[in-house]
Amino acid sequence: MKTTDKILERLKLHGPQTANELAAELGLTSMGVRQHLLSLEAQGLLGFEDRSEGRGRPARYWCLTEASQNHFGDRHEDLTLRLIESVKVIFGDEGLDKLIGHREQASAAQYAAAMAGCDNLRARLEALATERSREGYMAEVQEDERGLWLLENHCPICAAARECQNFCRSELKLFSELLGPGVSVSREEHILGGARRCAYLIKAD
Repeated sequence: MKTTDKILERLKLHGPQTANELAAELGLTSMGVRQHLLSLEAQGLLGFEDRSEGRGRPARYWCLTEASQNHFGDRHEDLTLRLIESVKVIFGDEGLDKLIGHREQASAAQYAAAMAGCDNLRARLEALATERSREGYMAEVQEDERGLWLLENHCPICAAARECQNFCRSELKLFSELLGPGVSVSREEHILGGARRCAYLIKAD
């Protein structure tokens, strides 16, 4: 993987970072990383924010731009949107709901099979994250004082979800059903709401 690709991936997974942080994570010099950052900025793939962190000069945090999203696989947006519009025209909203329902059932069967044999909530969530990553969501599981988190750092169906938000409602419902009774799932961050990722908080009631 090229260094520029590694930088874009790190920012996608972990959010804004400084050149020094990126250099430490990638095993490069700060000067070398800054050259790559400036190149990516010139291409319109990165922006930055200067943050005051006490004394001294503000720290410069680099972040992805909207244009960078094409780097992560959103290359079939036009076709997806045309297909959704065609379903609406030919079959109406009811037909689109049936399409989403069929997708949900197929996903439920796939994820349930992956979770078979998992004997606790964390294991089920890890299995779900693995399946979602295979589909392009760059998913990972984390835990803090609030509970477990399913973090999806990319949305490969973003264009479809913008056109029809039932896709997002369907996924939230699906996660709740898969993780079983006594488990609550809430979406705390949402890409369509302007966040850099979708973050689901999972708690055992």
